[in-house]
Amino acid sequence: MKDLTLQIDIKIYEYNELSDADRKLMDAAREATKRSYAPYSHFSVGAAARLADGTIVTGTNQENAAYPSGLCAERTTLFYANSQYPNQPVETLAIAARNERDFLDEPIPPCGACRQVMLETEKRFKQPMRILLYGKKGIYEMKSVGTLLPLSFDASSME
Repeated sequence: MKDLTLQIDIKIYEYNELSDADRKLMDAAREATKRSYAPYSHFSVGAAARLADGTIVTGTNQENAAYPSGLCAERTTLFYANSQYPNQPVETLAIAARNERDFLDEPIPPCGACRQVMLETEKRFKQPMRILLYGKKGIYEMKSVGTLLPLSFDASSME
């Protein structure tokens, strides 16, 4: 028997330590939470993607009484970016979440389905997508989706 040890590297920033561009992106994700449709969970998520040309697109979680017909903020954002700007890679994806009271103290990670879509976006453009996760006590930065999905499944797995 062998052991496989995986190590992930996450940087943690205070909001004021972010670059101006990253603060603008994070602000867009936070603002997007106000447009979330979350009448059942009351848990609002917003995402903002900065594309290679500097364009910022946003998305929110959209719930539906016929669960699981809703969709997460990360996927609405990436699907919109990929359909409206098909030749523009996503350089950075920022994600923020809040409950009915306020933004969360700690960042929340994307669900498994979102991680897989994020991975496919990276593979599509053949470049890493940086991820920023907002929390009031700190913002996590990951250099690529591989940090969130170290043992991933993609097209190369089927060869």
